[in-house]
Amino acid sequence: MTYDAQTLTSLKSDAEAIVARYPDPRSGLLPLLHLVQSVDGYVSRDGILFCAEHLGLTPAEVSAVATFYTQYKRHPNGTYTVGVCTNTLCAVMGGDAIFDELSEHLGVGHDETTDDGAITLERVECNAACDYAPVVMVNWEFFDNQTPQTATALADDLRAGKPVAPTRGASSVCTFKQMSRVLAGFPDGRADEGGAAGEPTLAGLRLAREHGWTAPAGEPEQSAEQTPGAAPAGEEGSK
Repeated sequence: MTYDAQTLTSLKSDAEAIVARYPDPRSGLLPLLHLVQSVDGYVSRDGILFCAEHLGLTPAEVSAVATFYTQYKRHPNGTYTVGVCTNTLCAVMGGDAIFDELSEHLGVGHDETTDDGAITLERVECNAACDYAPVVMVNWEFFDNQTPQTATALADDLRAGKPVAPTRGASSVCTFKQMSRVLAGFPDGRADEGGAAGEPTLAGLRLAREHGWTAPAGEPEQSAEQTPGAAPAGEEGSK
C-alpha cells in the first residue's frame, strides 16, 4: 500500500471503530469500502488491500464485493455524482430526455466523468421518489420534478462551485468523498436538516382522511386445528 503514514493511521483508527460494531469483523467490509472511497474518491487498489489486510480476507474476496455494488467506484469519480432516474415512471415523465440532454451538455456518457473532474453522470435505476418524477440526484440528495433545462442549470452550478440546495432533505450537497464517509457510518450532523414529507408523498393519506377510508380489518389467524384440510395435531406424517 502507498498510503502515507498520517492517512494510514487515520484509516486504521476509523476502521477499528467500524469493525467494533459487528460480532464478526468481516461484516464490516461494506462500510470499510465506503471508508477507503472517502479517502481516494473510489475503491482503489490500495483501498482493496487495506480492507483485505484489516479483515483477514483475500484481495479477490474484497474485489468481488466492490465490483458487485454500483455505489463502489473502481475508477476515480467526480466531485459530484449526478444520477438521472430512467426507470419506468421517471422515463415516462422525461427522465430519458434529461439524461440525453445532460450527456450532450457535459460531453460524457453513463459512468463517465467530465474533464474538470466535477461531475460523474449516471443512469440510475429508481431513486424511490416516483411521486416527484422525474428525479435527479446529486450525491444521493434529491432534486425533484426536473426538466432538461433545470438539470443542465444544476450541472452548470455544480461545475462553477456554486452552492445548490436539494429539493428535500439536507440543505446543501456534500462532495462524493464526504458522502462516502457518511455511508461508512460517520454522521456529518445533517440528519435533521430539511422538512417532513412533501405534499405528493402525503396526498394518499390526505385523501383517505377526507373520505374516511381505512384499511380493511385483518382476518384472525387460524390455528392448524381451525384451518380447513389441515391434519389434526399429532397426525402429521401418520399416513
